[in-house]
Amino acid sequence: MSKVISEKRYEFIIPEGKRKERLDIFLTSSVENTTRSKVQKLISSKNVTVNGKFVKASYLVQPKDVIIAVHPISPRPEKAEPEDIPLDIVYEDNYLLIINKPAGMVAHPAYANYTGTLVNALLHHSDKLSKVNEEFRPGIVHRIDKETSGLLVVAKDDWTHAKLAEQFSKHTIEREYWAVAWGQFKESKGKINFNISRSKKDRKKFTHSQTEGKTATTFYEVIDEFEFTSLVKLNLKTGRTHQIRVHLASINHPIFGDPTYGGRELIYGSSLPKIRNRLNNLLKIMLRQALHAKTLGFIHPKKNLFVKFDSELPDDMKLLISKL
Repeated sequence: MSKVISEKRYEFIIPEGKRKERLDIFLTSSVENTTRSKVQKLISSKNVTVNGKFVKASYLVQPKDVIIAVHPISPRPEKAEPEDIPLDIVYEDNYLLIINKPAGMVAHPAYANYTGTLVNALLHHSDKLSKVNEEFRPGIVHRIDKETSGLLVVAKDDWTHAKLAEQFSKHTIEREYWAVAWGQFKESKGKINFNISRSKKDRKKFTHSQTEGKTATTFYEVIDEFEFTSLVKLNLKTGRTHQIRVHLASINHPIFGDPTYGGRELIYGSSLPKIRNRLNNLLKIMLRQALHAKTLGFIHPKKNLFVKFDSELPDDMKLLISKL
């Protein structure tokens, strides 16, 4: 039985002054709810043209280019379906799971991403997931960005879900992230305390403010310093969308590789050709924001004991740090 496919058309005209960037990276950061692998398939299947011609994913986007992408979108299914997708399970019992989510995986089905999500994988793994949320988000207590890797807790029943959600609401959950950020920090420890609100210029982005939006607090500590970047650990007092990415960008230390908040611009060292080439090569290693949700701690609802989980940095961040 054939499926009815609708198409969504995107058109981009590249402005003057735009730094050269791979086509697949540009489209991944410009098209909502997609992944780099999906964009590459779109390009290879000749659904993308640049100036009326088919090009490779590695094509470098330049000023005045006209890019047209036609994205076939499958109709919204009635419910999320189980899919045999491998899961990195750090811990599991009768009440919850701790998942180490890879970068590029969306937490739950949504527009243009109805398959290949964490929920699809969870439904295949377990027939016990909380039903507090809508049908496309069973078990999902909290989320991390698609291109951020790291730890998530998933609830297997409604009571556990409610108890975990209460801890998130009261900000008693311990969450530590590690990131590679541009530049060297003046202070080895600090607090970033700007409000966060949705950008009025681009609804897919968020911005910091002294007065508008929701309160947000991030604590940081420098772990190691490199020539033009720093390895930092970050603890969240609040959990706003894109909080760490917006906060670090707000103090001129955007996360290395972050396409949305300035992390792919050569902020330091760009004046010297040798260093510029080296930094560009490092950006080829890190095709996403260098951000990992490393540690997660909370009171286990059933055991009434504090539990804490830790995960290793993913391979791309390990390689980046070793090169730095």
